[in-house]
Order: sequence, then structure tokens, then C-alpha cells
Amino acid sequence: MIVIAAAILGAIIGGITAARRKGNRKDIAQYAAGYAMAFMIVGMVLTVVVDRLLV
Repeated sequence: MIVIAAAILGAIIGGITAARRKGNRKDIAQYAAGYAMAFMIVGMVLTVVVDRLLV
């Protein structure tokens, strides 16, 4: 669940970042995908940490 939320949040932040930099649709899509992947990695690490602390 944390991974999905992080991916969505990353995609939104990436899209907004590209739009603020006056990027076209392809730029916005690339930033959204890149940020989503980066945030997913952080979300996976956070999921493992939370799982280990609660077990």
C-alpha cells in the first residue's frame, strides 16, 4: 500500500515539476515516470522497515 501511494505521489510531483519547467507532454510523462519509479523504491524500503519494526 505504501508503494502504490508513493508511486502516485511521485507521478504527481514529477508531472507538476515538468509542467512548471514548461515541458511538453512527453517531458511531463517522462518526469512523472521517473519520479514515480524513484518514489516506489523509497516506498519499498519504507515498507520493509515498517514490516521489520512491527514484527
